[in-house]
Amino acid sequence: MATQDSQFIGGVPEHYQRFLVPVIFAPYADDLAARLAASNATDVLEVACGTGVVTHRLLAALPGGTRWIATDLNDAMLEIARRHLGNTSGVAWSAADATALPFEAAVFDAVVCQFGVMFLPDKALGMKEARRVLKPEGRYVFNVWDGFALNAFGRIVHETIASFFPSDPPAFYLTPFGFADEPAIRALLAAVGFGSVVTERVRREAVSRTARDFAIGLVRGNPVVQAITDRGGDPERVIDAVEKALIQEGGDRPFRSPTQALVVMAKP
Repeated sequence: MATQDSQFIGGVPEHYQRFLVPVIFAPYADDLAARLAASNATDVLEVACGTGVVTHRLLAALPGGTRWIATDLNDAMLEIARRHLGNTSGVAWSAADATALPFEAAVFDAVVCQFGVMFLPDKALGMKEARRVLKPEGRYVFNVWDGFALNAFGRIVHETIASFFPSDPPAFYLTPFGFADEPAIRALLAAVGFGSVVTERVRREAVSRTARDFAIGLVRGNPVVQAITDRGGDPERVIDAVEKALIQEGGDRPFRSPTQALVVMAKP
């Protein structure tokens, strides 16, 4: 699967885990875990698990005996997840393409995905695969970022990076913040066989120890850092500029800013 998610390589996974997970991903992982815990699911598949932030929350929330398979396309991200969670019983780790899942049909009570659907090159196919592996009464639960207007940090880093490359700005941040059209998402899910779709807008606050820490994560914790260096840019200069812009938005020590995501819960 040719996707930007597969470019989370080199030092990116470590920066992602250290500087982004606690600030913007952990709060929404708690939300997804609470939703899954209320579903009484005993056979769960996680796709695009990244460094395991949702996996960790779900292990604490779900009852003992739950069969849990956590997958990601990227081996480097999975390695971070394994390292942080250790040899946790009940979890099987697997490198897997969300658009071509290596599992039989109708075997999972739930399929969960945090901030991964946006990166699928064929989102309808990813949804179709989730539908295929779900049991008849199963549920597909995922979240996506809302747009730049409701996630200032995303707009700030995108615009700041673009200011360094006016003729050819990196477009990475258009992907995670470009798939929040609720009617379009509902239509895609209906087209692949989901008959019931419930959505909810969820707001959380991003809190980082310093604006500098967050700026490092936003630049070095995803593939945009490669786009910067490929264009001859200096990531440290970009981080400096992002830090200054973040401070104007949410202060420093700590940095604080509201965020918003769309949570989708679908059933066949």
